[in-house]
Amino acid sequence: MNTTRLTWIARVGFPWTELSLLLVAVFWGTSYGLTKSALVFTSVFMFLAIRFLLTFLVLLMPTLQDFKSGRNRDWKAALPTGTILLLIFCCEVFGVSQTTATNAAVLISLSAIFTVFVEAWVNKKRVSAVYLGFALVSVVGVALLTLEGSFSVFSNFGDLLILAAALLRALMVTATKYFTEGKKITTLSLTALQSLVVGLGALFVVLARYKMNLTSLLPASVNFWLIICYLVMFCTLFAFFVQNYAVRRLAPSKVSLLMGSEPLFGALFAVVWLGEELTLLQWGGATVILVSVMLVTLKKTEGSA
Repeated sequence: MNTTRLTWIARVGFPWTELSLLLVAVFWGTSYGLTKSALVFTSVFMFLAIRFLLTFLVLLMPTLQDFKSGRNRDWKAALPTGTILLLIFCCEVFGVSQTTATNAAVLISLSAIFTVFVEAWVNKKRVSAVYLGFALVSVVGVALLTLEGSFSVFSNFGDLLILAAALLRALMVTATKYFTEGKKITTLSLTALQSLVVGLGALFVVLARYKMNLTSLLPASVNFWLIICYLVMFCTLFAFFVQNYAVRRLAPSKVSLLMGSEPLFGALFAVVWLGEELTLLQWGGATVILVSVMLVTLKKTEGSA
């Protein structure tokens, strides 16, 4: 019987890639609350420079080895995707600094719906009425989630930035597949070079804005560096390696589906870590968004099977 089970597992294959993406969703869900805590100690661009340049330094030696062995002939594929990643994190981190971690975690999940439209645009296909319907329902959810006093929608600019980040995430997933498909570049090196682009871009802004000794801008708080270590190891190194690995082997829509639980973990972590609360209407909006996202990605995955 044990032999039969082992044979079945060997034949079917254990879904390590899929499970790793779910773990990424957990880590990214915690990142919103932790980022909000880290921004108490430093500016947005200094935070990004520290996080991503540290990530690059950790990956530097194995990346150099990949170059020496000729495995990164198409390394330039990392430049456009790294630029998109820089824009994503600018929007995300600025957005988190101006809205709640709960809102950020829920709104970013709309990237799954945006991915459907971006894929359709890239592949020159029409979007079905079903997907358009889900998109309209999500708009209602967004309106409810972002309601603030006197029924004013998007009075918080941070929510708009998170929506922009969600759209850019959809573009990132699709662009990564487009630029790396059939190309010779290792997933590890892709992650390292993307991190370098983000880190240098953020550092350039810091130098242009402050024009002073960088060491004077480095936070001295132990809590900040503990948060940075967690974000670098789990939310950047592990997460982007897994995402880059998965998107080169799975459909972008399936990647979005497996990471669709990110807002749930983000909202729960924000409630526990930051003590955030949502009104009944906002919880309703969050629920509408999450249900729409899951239905869209499930339908897309079934259609791609």
